[in-house]
Amino acid sequence: MRNELSFRLMDTHAGGDVSRIVLGGIDTLPGATVRAQMEYLRDDADGLRRLLLNEPHGIPEMSVDLIVPATDVEAQAGYIIMEVMGYPIYSGSNTICTATALLESGIIPKREGVQHFTLEAPAGLVHIEARVENGVVEAITCGGLPSYIDTYRATVHVPLLGNVTYSVAYSGGFYALVDAIDLGFHLTRDEERDLANCAHKIVEAIQAGQGFSHYTLGDVGPLPFLHFMGPVEQVADDFFRSRSTTYVHPGVICRSTTGTGTSARLALLHHEGRMKAGDRLETVSLRETGFIGTIIGTRQEGSHQVLENTITGKGYVLARSEVVVNCEDPMVECTGLHHILTSGHPPAEE
Repeated sequence: MRNELSFRLMDTHAGGDVSRIVLGGIDTLPGATVRAQMEYLRDDADGLRRLLLNEPHGIPEMSVDLIVPATDVEAQAGYIIMEVMGYPIYSGSNTICTATALLESGIIPKREGVQHFTLEAPAGLVHIEARVENGVVEAITCGGLPSYIDTYRATVHVPLLGNVTYSVAYSGGFYALVDAIDLGFHLTRDEERDLANCAHKIVEAIQAGQGFSHYTLGDVGPLPFLHFMGPVEQVADDFFRSRSTTYVHPGVICRSTTGTGTSARLALLHHEGRMKAGDRLETVSLRETGFIGTIIGTRQEGSHQVLENTITGKGYVLARSEVVVNCEDPMVECTGLHHILTSGHPPAEE
């Protein structure tokens, strides 16, 4: 065989966000926890992320989820999330896609009806409820990270935009939350590029003015995300709907509303007294896809009221494939790959 490496993928999407699930072909990573293994990839072996999110194998709008053995005895599998901005410790859409892929690949046996299992993310244990009908995974409900409001209705001056009012929530990352109508947007697909440009300006202005610190994690880096909020429609006594979209990186608007963005929105609506425990919010994307967030309850952590929540969505399988990495290809960078990728072809999927 020539200078080639290969591994097995299942491409999926949830809400339009494509997640490439790496099912096999990766060597055992060092680290006593999934979080430590993620830090190893981030600091010493970033080649897999770059390979699958750049040409010729991918594009920056995708995400990558690497399946690894769980290190916690309560979990059936672990997973490491890779995105264009780095290695988030949690993501709702990636969790929905990962859980779907684990079931559809048979790594976790699929059973008709409702089944429960636990995954280990870099953020910790994530409890999954899967609903299977006629052999198809119709819905995944996963626990969102505990979310809270850090900043409520602050104002920042943004060049070319003027003064912008925003709130900041933590839901797995710090999110700026802004009113789309106030900024002249109706959250339609033709606005996507303008939304990305606007969000970038606002995020840069907020980053220049202050940093944010989690009450237990400390400094988790500069605020990376912005969530545009449309008007809230009350559909039933305990059910609400709102158009939304999430900016994650210069030029990148997520195709879904994102799970963590939905959790951030729940935290804000609860903070404002507009939603309570048991209420549900469906966030609707520019592509008319949606996730449903549910408020489970709250608890007090120091000065923060922390929201427990779940996110529900459906993952779809797009492709099953074996990726061949030809290190003689001038388009492919193999630096940081040889020490984590097993040479040769992976075993066939059962």
